[in-house]
Amino acid sequence: MAPSSVVVKIENPTQRLFSWLSMAAHAIFHSFKKRVTLSDVGEEESKYRGILYSFIRIFLAVSVVALVIEMVAYFKRWDLKITHHWVVEGLGQWSYKAWISFRVDYVAPAIMNLSKFCIVLFMIQSVDRFALGIWCFWIKWNKLKPEIRGEAYDNEDSLNFPMVLVQIPMCNEKEVFATSISAACQLDWPKERLLIQVLDDSDDELVQLLIQDEVSTWREKGVNIVYRHRFIRTGYKAGNLKSAMSCDYVKDYEFVAIFDADFQPYPDYLKLTVPHFHRNSDIALVQARWSFVNKEENLLTRLQNINLCFHFEVEQQVNGFFLNFFGFNGTAGVWRIKALEDSGGWLERTTVEDMDIAVRAHLNGWKFIYLNDVKVPCELPESYEAYKKQQYRWHSGPMQLFRLCLPAILSSKISKWKKANLIFLFFLLRKLILPFYSFTLFCIILPLTMFVPEAELPIWVICYVPISMSILNILPAPKSFPFLIPYLLFENTMSVTKFNAMISGLFQLGSSYEWIVTKKTGRSSESDLFSLAERETKTLNSEKIQRGLSESGLEMLGKLKEQEAPVSKKKNKLYRKELALAFLLLTAAARSLLSAHGIHFYYLLFQGLAFLVVGLDLIGEQVN
Repeated sequence: MAPSSVVVKIENPTQRLFSWLSMAAHAIFHSFKKRVTLSDVGEEESKYRGILYSFIRIFLAVSVVALVIEMVAYFKRWDLKITHHWVVEGLGQWSYKAWISFRVDYVAPAIMNLSKFCIVLFMIQSVDRFALGIWCFWIKWNKLKPEIRGEAYDNEDSLNFPMVLVQIPMCNEKEVFATSISAACQLDWPKERLLIQVLDDSDDELVQLLIQDEVSTWREKGVNIVYRHRFIRTGYKAGNLKSAMSCDYVKDYEFVAIFDADFQPYPDYLKLTVPHFHRNSDIALVQARWSFVNKEENLLTRLQNINLCFHFEVEQQVNGFFLNFFGFNGTAGVWRIKALEDSGGWLERTTVEDMDIAVRAHLNGWKFIYLNDVKVPCELPESYEAYKKQQYRWHSGPMQLFRLCLPAILSSKISKWKKANLIFLFFLLRKLILPFYSFTLFCIILPLTMFVPEAELPIWVICYVPISMSILNILPAPKSFPFLIPYLLFENTMSVTKFNAMISGLFQLGSSYEWIVTKKTGRSSESDLFSLAERETKTLNSEKIQRGLSESGLEMLGKLKEQEAPVSKKKNKLYRKELALAFLLLTAAARSLLSAHGIHFYYLLFQGLAFLVVGLDLIGEQVN
């Protein structure tokens, strides 16, 4: 009996590739459809009909039409670039050649001029970052640190210690308030020389009661602490701090330490910072570094940690050491009250009141000290929505302040070098130019050059220099090196938010004067809550106050959770500008594939996918 024949079908590698791509595309489309169905555009995005979003939509529509035309030209084997020996056959081919001639003569030169301008800005900013890195290395190599003049305070005589006021501004911070109050109450400083102000702007009565109960508990333990609540919440945080400084008893205090509600200073914080004012009558501010309890929570917090590590390790340290000036970070700093008053106090004119008071103090001749070795734990935003709102405020506020402060800077008595540093480096280069060229060069010009190949960007602009700068940025956080490429892609993705915020602040558009409290998860606080409460129970008879919550505070927290009204299930949000840019970059990637651009194609592809991930809210804390 003859063996039965078996027919084996050998698939061509090209067929296998197209089969895999079709299956992958189908899976991605299915996931995208599901994500859109289960997502919410969000109130902010649904109302947004700004010029930037309209421009991106028009640019996307034109790019899709151009891609279709280029694909027709490609498959009909028309030249994608103009040549003198091209034989025209038919009206369509003639029209295509006319378009190529027009873009070569008129479109390409305009794009090239704009790209050269942005490349110059890019290189200036890169040189600035490189110089900051060199100076930071020099500081590290020589082990330079701010020194305390004279001897430390005599622990046996509390009268030698200056009077210190501690302020904790908060607003509906139910997740983190207990930990911040507990940490402040355990600062190692003579009780009679310390006063803690809990500045509560909450409009939730249950949260107010909970905070009041926490304050009462610590007061019963002998801590000098007061609770203040404003009925008229004007001026956001600046108004809150300004109101607190108007109290009559503030005149008895020499220094004020400020901590946001998610900051947890260690007990020795004041003894590490306040002595730097000793015999330094011209010092206005001593700023400590932030550390992050949730930096490894998700990809978003890891990428934030890279940025902030460079900010504190390099920017703040170099500016503090060589210029005695830097932007106050709004928290984890100690101010000389006389310097605050001399500089005009807290003003409610911008959403960056911390930078405002720092600039005004600098113009009045005051100096700052930055302590890189003194760290205060805090929390990073874990959701993209919270991070985006925070970044919007951080990039619109400086432009508001620049408009307001420019006349004062020009007329001030500080040196010309300090004026130039404030205007060109502090404001223009690091607050305006950076988001401008980042968005314009990598999100607009680069995809545009795919359809106008005569104006192509060189590889070193889109690859070598950005990667080099990303490596420089990541050096202060060496454990983050595996996230180098995601960091580079994410920074370009955030450029649309930063550019939009910068334009809004500069021209007073949109919600540039709106303050939105950054959402806290309380993830670290919740873990501390029970562990520290347990520690307090074990040492009930000890004289030392443990870092934890009282039993009444725990009971009140339970009541708060029980009385919370049920809310509808939250959904992940869709971000329209990011999604539009994702499709724009992917369209440009498809066009670059026709011309075999190589590195341009891969950059556009991965950058488009990065925008898609962010636009679908797939980064950071996820909502079920």
